[in-house]
Amino acid sequence: MLLEAFSAAILGFALAWAAAHRLPHRLPARLLVLPTGVAGALFGAFVTHTALGAGGLVAVLLGSATFSAASLSLLLRPAGRIRRSSATA
Repeated sequence: MLLEAFSAAILGFALAWAAAHRLPHRLPARLLVLPTGVAGALFGAFVTHTALGAGGLVAVLLGSATFSAASLSLLLRPAGRIRRSSATA
């Protein structure tokens, strides 16, 4: 269980770092992005471990990566301005 949590935290940190490095214009400050990725991965590992039980390290890591990516996606901002046309145009 400790190995799963440690692996999930490292995986979440790596995903958050990659997202912050690749999309700095669409994400808030790294001070928020990195802990969000780690927390999402740890929560995903907890949920997956609770649902599947012990013995599935690969499944737990897959679940933690999914939750981490989902929590990071909530931080994304639109890429550009949203164009709204007026009703009279």
